Amino acid sequence: MKKKVLSALLSVAMVATLLVGCGAKAEAPAAEAPAATEEVEEEAPAAEEPAAEEPAAEETAEEPAADGELISVGIINNDPNESGYRTANDADLKKTFCEENGYKASFAYSLKNDEQIAAAQQFIQDGVDYLLLSAADTAGWDSVLKDAQDAGIGVILFDRTIDADPSLYMASIVSDMAKEGQNSVDWLLSQGKDELNVIHIQGVMGSAAQKGRSGALDEAAAAGKLNIVVQQTAEWNAEKAQQIVQSVIDSGEKFNVIYAENDDMAKGAVAALDAANISHGVDGDVIIMGYDCNKWALEEVLAGNWNFDQQCNPFQASYIDDVIKNGAPAEKTIVMDEKGFDAATITQEDVDNYGI
Repeated sequence: MKKKVLSALLSVAMVATLLVGCGAKAEAPAAEAPAATEEVEEEAPAAEEPAAEEPAAEETAEEPAADGELISVGIINNDPNESGYRTANDADLKKTFCEENGYKASFAYSLKNDEQIAAAQQFIQDGVDYLLLSAADTAGWDSVLKDAQDAGIGVILFDRTIDADPSLYMASIVSDMAKEGQNSVDWLLSQGKDELNVIHIQGVMGSAAQKGRSGALDEAAAAGKLNIVVQQTAEWNAEKAQQIVQSVIDSGEKFNVIYAENDDMAKGAVAALDAANISHGVDGDVIIMGYDCNKWALEEVLAGNWNFDQQCNPFQASYIDDVIKNGAPAEKTIVMDEKGFDAATITQEDVDNYGI
């Protein structure tokens, strides 16, 4: 670990109050992660733990792992309360990057790119060994990642890609969001409908997930294969999605597809349909499509209330652990294996095996 002797000696004097261990348990991330834009130390349940407290996490002299030292990692992620996907992703990271596995981990959460960049700068200043990043936006990362590289800090991307020079990171362990979007749109176009009038509910604009899941739908619309009635962001939020759909219902505009870029927004959209007594799902008037494969969402597909749900695999932590302990892979980008689930073919086994 990149600890200087003087820093280590200083930290020993502070260890009683600054020592934080992650533990092996994968606790409910909603309780771990408070406000969407707050940086918290690992296992620090207090919602108000500010980013300024993070440096202590990297400066403490923890009880050593089997090889004598803990590996310090700064993990930058989106708010665990953003969605069921993110909750599962955060829990997976906490379970893996813990003291029992040889790690000293600190976490920072935000849906805003500038706040994430500030957290990265703080982790670099703290002297972490590795910086793990799920970026809120694809742009703006070259400078801070160059700083990390100059400081000898390994950078590993997870969940989402970014628009940065690949030489600035060791590996990218991600979902292929564009492939997810194409798979979903291909399914929609195969349904044999005379018209497809789509309410398109987008995630946070500029994120890799939003860009990938929007791209194929935009291309299909440009080719005249479907009509986008409304295209608006709900920022992954169910209530905002419900408001968007309610506005379309109130306008009297004709639609027969809800294309929501995550399950929570699909759920909000369905709430608006139910309130207006508009049928949906198999044999209903409106096709319902979501993303992420939350278990409750797959149960809706199995029951025929929804038509399709596209998987986004949140379990990247073991791959990251392997890169850290065994070196960068020959192929820098590792794409998670993912599939879509149709109400016509889904089984209870699918729900049990793939639901998060």
